Amino acid sequence: MDIFVGVIVGLLVLMALVTAHEFGHFIAARRNGVRVLEFGICFPPRLVAWVKDPKTKKWKKLPKEDWKKPQEGLIFSLNLLPIGGFCQMDGESAEDSRKGTFGAASFWAKTKILFAGVTMNWLIAFIIFTILAWTGMPEFLDGQFKIKEDSRIEGGTVSVVEVVEGSPAEKAGFKAGDEIVAVDGNEVYYASDVTELNRERAGEEVVYTIRRLETGCVNQPDCYIEPCPCLEEGEVEVEKKISAVLNEAESEYLLGVAMSSTQTLAYSTWSAPLVGAGLTLQLTGETFKGVGIMVGNLVSGTARLFSFNSEVREEGQEALSEVKDSVSGPVGIIGVLFPAFTAAGPTNLAFLAALISVSLACMNVLPIPALDGGRWLLMAIFKVRRKKLTKETEEKIVSRAFMVLLAIIFIVTILDIARLF
Repeated sequence: MDIFVGVIVGLLVLMALVTAHEFGHFIAARRNGVRVLEFGICFPPRLVAWVKDPKTKKWKKLPKEDWKKPQEGLIFSLNLLPIGGFCQMDGESAEDSRKGTFGAASFWAKTKILFAGVTMNWLIAFIIFTILAWTGMPEFLDGQFKIKEDSRIEGGTVSVVEVVEGSPAEKAGFKAGDEIVAVDGNEVYYASDVTELNRERAGEEVVYTIRRLETGCVNQPDCYIEPCPCLEEGEVEVEKKISAVLNEAESEYLLGVAMSSTQTLAYSTWSAPLVGAGLTLQLTGETFKGVGIMVGNLVSGTARLFSFNSEVREEGQEALSEVKDSVSGPVGIIGVLFPAFTAAGPTNLAFLAALISVSLACMNVLPIPALDGGRWLLMAIFKVRRKKLTKETEEKIVSRAFMVLLAIIFIVTILDIARLF
């Protein structure tokens, strides 16, 4: 049931983000004098449609028998396939010269129209992150952007899962179940915080503040007289400090504990918009960085497969395996990520929606002819060369790129399905 709900939520969120992207194109087109023939939510076949009368400016329902007839006014439609939305502009070929068409618009107007969609996705991410900064921002990244002077951290417990026999931790008295609160007075929220502070003090004595359950007086936690003279005795949470001399930096481990940590929420006040903008930029950078690494691994991995050296071929297979593991398509996002994040609560779901909105923006900016960035690059190249981009040339380039894109989506979908079983 949780998976079913997660899939439905995932479809709705993706549909909303793609529709918002297309709405960005719609606004920019209208503001730059380009006629929009139809704005649709979801993809055809059409379920219902309305048309705006260009004279009276009023909306009326469009009869089914008139669906295939040309309309003078803007059509707004609701369609069957829940995979996004679309904005159909008049004369989308760069060759079209009729007034009010996309092709007749200036290069600057086309630039604004093409990049309005990705701008809308970045804007949505900024708004969601700003709201989350006020209401509690989940922290998923190491070094996630925040203004420290205006951040209140809640949650984030670091628990000891296992203590290595004969380690500095065992000698100091650590036990499985202990919660590490601070290291040398520095509060910690993640296992990585403890690891980093330990690395800075390798070979030295470090004082840890921990919490653990011990038998004591429920009514007076500091009472350890046996038998307890108070009203009730049981397990109580106590806080204490213990010291451990860490191993040297080159050792197998420094402290000798396996740790786990729970999620933290960072709360901001005046800096919430700054956090929203900063995190959007940070995730944009991380997305482009990830794409660069993926492409690099794909190229180098493929090249190494043709080497006569068996070790080099193995390195190539490892690089391609990293590419496979780092890519997730619609099935992976909807069938795995959304059910998990939906179960984790609305805060985590909102974070995922903003993250996907950033990803949509970044992907559409890439110079692939079937996408917004690629279409703009194609127009820019022909403008610089002072040559006319014919409809045949544009359609040939875009259609071939689109076929390659569909092939990639198909392969990624197969990999997603394989991961589910």
